[in-house]
Amino acid sequence: MPTIPWQGIVLAIQPRIRLTRSFDERTHTYLGYALRLDGTIGERRGEFLLGIGTGTQAKHRFRAGDVLQGQSQPVADPRSEPVDYYKTVRLELLGRGPETIPPPPPWLGVPPELPVYRERGHRRLDAQTYDSKCRACLWGCRMPVDVIVDPWKPRDDVRYGSRPSATGRNPARSTGPGRGARCPDARG
Repeated sequence: MPTIPWQGIVLAIQPRIRLTRSFDERTHTYLGYALRLDGTIGERRGEFLLGIGTGTQAKHRFRAGDVLQGQSQPVADPRSEPVDYYKTVRLELLGRGPETIPPPPPWLGVPPELPVYRERGHRRLDAQTYDSKCRACLWGCRMPVDVIVDPWKPRDDVRYGSRPSATGRNPARSTGPGRGARCPDARG
């Protein structure tokens, strides 16, 4: 598949995680990081989500405000990825974001390594709360949820939802209704 050139400013960096549920079992697959950028990709201008690996994030230590450019492929199956584009090549850091970070929430800066997210666990959050308060927070996370109803026929139901990716006390976070969409952040 051909790559598409892009350039933009990083608005947020969040973990890129896929959740598989089957009966009472859950499995999380840690894919790397999702960058929310505002810029251009191909001929389109606006926000887009880009997936990068853990090695790329460890090497560059991206943070909100950084200006990047590169080339990426559209995801093959949007139901299984929380980003629009991945398999990034020719990635360049054109400029660093500000050194000073405003007081949280949202938490900005360089996100922790993926084992920290795994350690802290996940918690459902109302989709509206995610969209209004957690989109820029490094503890936020949108993840596809693959629900296996029949183990002999995997991929019966793939839902896309927002899910939390970390813990912490934050009164701004609403967990929403019991069966609502899923999303990021805080326990408490």
